[in-house]
Amino acid sequence: MVDKSRMIEEYEINPFTMVLLPDSYGLKTFTKIMELHDTYTSPYRPIEILKKSCEYFGSSFEGRKNGTRRLTGVTHKAPIIVDPHTSIYFFPTTSPTKPECIWIAHEHVASYERVSSKETLITFRNQQSLEVPISYSSFEAQFMRTSMLRIKFSQRIDEMEKKAIYQKGGRISSQASEWISPYFLKKSNVEK
Repeated sequence: MVDKSRMIEEYEINPFTMVLLPDSYGLKTFTKIMELHDTYTSPYRPIEILKKSCEYFGSSFEGRKNGTRRLTGVTHKAPIIVDPHTSIYFFPTTSPTKPECIWIAHEHVASYERVSSKETLITFRNQQSLEVPISYSSFEAQFMRTSMLRIKFSQRIDEMEKKAIYQKGGRISSQASEWISPYFLKKSNVEK
């Protein structure tokens, strides 16, 4: 049942967004948006909010899906980087084309456990819990795919940063994790 008192027209996924849940109201599918400290309802479907949010952060949903495919090889039920700058990663519980697809923010999942053969209980970092209609093994696979995407994307950024440093003539210290620029000391003539 849709709570119209908390209805919002425009919504972009942000670092506080934990989950996008489909919520049927008659023949229309709305979205229940769970944030860390609040819950909203949007008249748009979860996939529409996800697509609009990708565009808000400078890409298309298809572009994000293609990026996931190139980095990880995942083609079905692919996790999505909504915003790489604030590390917002979401993954679907089923095919995104299905109306019952729930989108979950990877960052906010603290733990998950089997409830039954077709249900998993998610506990978020703010200690809220949500039972979702997905098997434990499928949930774990989606969670791990998203972890792999995060790692691959991070490695790609690290590679680019290292290339930039090398091209500028810097070097990497083998003893510490800081970047070190080369410097030279000039000998000065000291009066004797």
